[in-house]
Amino acid sequence: MTVRALAFDTFGTVVDWRTCIIAELEAFGRSIGAQQDWAAFADDWRAGYPPAMDRVRRGELPWTNVDDLHRMILVDLLAKAGITGLADEAVDHLNRAWHRLDPWPDAVAGLTRLKTRYTITPLSNGNFSLLTNMAKRAGLPWDCVISAELFGHYKPDPEVYLGCADLLDVEPAELMLVAAHANDLRGAKSARLKTAYVDRPLEYGEGRRRPPKIADGEFDIMATDFGDLATQLGS
Repeated sequence: MTVRALAFDTFGTVVDWRTCIIAELEAFGRSIGAQQDWAAFADDWRAGYPPAMDRVRRGELPWTNVDDLHRMILVDLLAKAGITGLADEAVDHLNRAWHRLDPWPDAVAGLTRLKTRYTITPLSNGNFSLLTNMAKRAGLPWDCVISAELFGHYKPDPEVYLGCADLLDVEPAELMLVAAHANDLRGAKSARLKTAYVDRPLEYGEGRRRPPKIADGEFDIMATDFGDLATQLGS
């Protein structure tokens, strides 16, 4: 393979969104004296994200970035939980929990190794400011930040993968998408990118693994973590 650049899915692949969002929700609950099943709340918040993106794709919503989609979902979930009367600033702060996610333990070291040989960037549906703030806080050593927001499309629309290759001035086959989600990798593969699957068995919590159905040889690389990926890619 002649790979010059690596683009990384972010939520679940680089950062542990679920643990962090549950912790933020628990702190929020304590601050207002509210008790909920915050783990279920976090799962529902995340589950609302794909249908919200589909509304944008169908034209039911104008282009709406992930921060605004997350906030729409959050407001609806808070209302369903009977949590009302919050100041806008409190809702905004909670919504920006997605900017404050921690990386998986292997992520920074693995990215640092990969950076010595390849250009590395996120390629996420998360908006540009979210990805920038996340990287600064978590110490993610990106060479640049590329968001689906730059193309007015959400993954797995081909415009996102091809737009990333164009911005990096590489051919699609010289760009590899790294992700823990098979559907994202299949979208990249259909756009002629190389693909690397990284296993994240704890994304949805201990004992709640959702093993993907991946055919033998479907993706170019299968890795256990970013360290393993770096080794397989010669970094």
